[in-house]
Amino acid sequence: MATTRRDYYEVLGVARGASEGEIKKAFRALARELHPDVSDAPDAEERFKEVVEAYEVLSNAERRELYDRFGHEGLRSGGFTPTFDFGSISDLFSAFFGDDLLGGRAGGRRARGADVVAEVEVALAEVAAGTTRNVPLRVAVTCATCRGSGAEAGTAPVPCGLCGGTGRLQQVSRTVFGEFVRAQPCTRCRGAGSIVERPCKECDGEGRLLEERSLEVDVPAGIHDGQRIRITGEGHAAASGGQAGDLYVLVRVRPDPRFVREGNDVFTTVDLTMTQAALGARVAVPTLEGEVEVEFPPGTQPGEIRVLRGRGVPVLQGFGRGDQRVLVNVAIPRQLNEEQRRLLEEFQSNASEETYRPDEGFFEKLKSAFR
Repeated sequence: MATTRRDYYEVLGVARGASEGEIKKAFRALARELHPDVSDAPDAEERFKEVVEAYEVLSNAERRELYDRFGHEGLRSGGFTPTFDFGSISDLFSAFFGDDLLGGRAGGRRARGADVVAEVEVALAEVAAGTTRNVPLRVAVTCATCRGSGAEAGTAPVPCGLCGGTGRLQQVSRTVFGEFVRAQPCTRCRGAGSIVERPCKECDGEGRLLEERSLEVDVPAGIHDGQRIRITGEGHAAASGGQAGDLYVLVRVRPDPRFVREGNDVFTTVDLTMTQAALGARVAVPTLEGEVEVEFPPGTQPGEIRVLRGRGVPVLQGFGRGDQRVLVNVAIPRQLNEEQRRLLEEFQSNASEETYRPDEGFFEKLKSAFR
């Protein structure tokens, strides 16, 4: 705690004329946010203590009046000492707000089963069309013999005599702030509220068994590498009949050496010989759905980009699909025989400025394509 304490009204974020209800509401919201068991912030504990101290003062009429008139010095002169014992703070929460302030069980709500994570790998071409995968799983399932109760057939769990079937033990204590209630899981039934006297032989009283299973999962078209598919209720079964957890399938898209994906567009290259680029040619270009013939006109330049509309990846959970952009690479011969060299020299001697006249719109097209 800093040597110089902040104004308590500022700490709770309320006005000086705030009512008792407004102060309690502000404290509850900040306590939920800053409790060290909930918040990962490095200063959560110190801020939490500051909020509790402010509430201890402003929730008490006499201390609040003393603070309003004389500030922190007046409180110290009056013998006020902040309470920072986290056990007593938990009691304070139970007294005002119940056991579920920080996410504990309330009203006997049953715990949910744990989630399961699996991973599948698909090819980029499969992403274009969507596919299915059989995912092997090892999950906890409800025991068929005892139906999840954990008790031998013909018997049933009995209410815990220590907690009366509530699964929690409460201890009432009196302090200068009033009567407080501390609640904790029952030490006998471990919070279940019941005791299995004759455990099921099939599951040893656990109510669940581990099972190897396989689930067919639909991988939607357009999914990206690293995205997860959530399948509700296919995770581990919960104890005591609660809701099963979920299955999360992590999708890995296998790199394809022919393509580079950017969003819903794909990029690829095509190699033209020097004569093909000069004279024009029809060339097979790979796409996600197989090869297609693409016409390249005479005078095609290296670095040109041809756009194949609708040949990219479908929009995930949407409409339409991206484009395929084909970058032209012109191969220049590295080795020439005497006849080839003579022909090229003859061509060069007959060439003019008009032969190499640049396409006025080429650079604009190139910049537009890369944008």
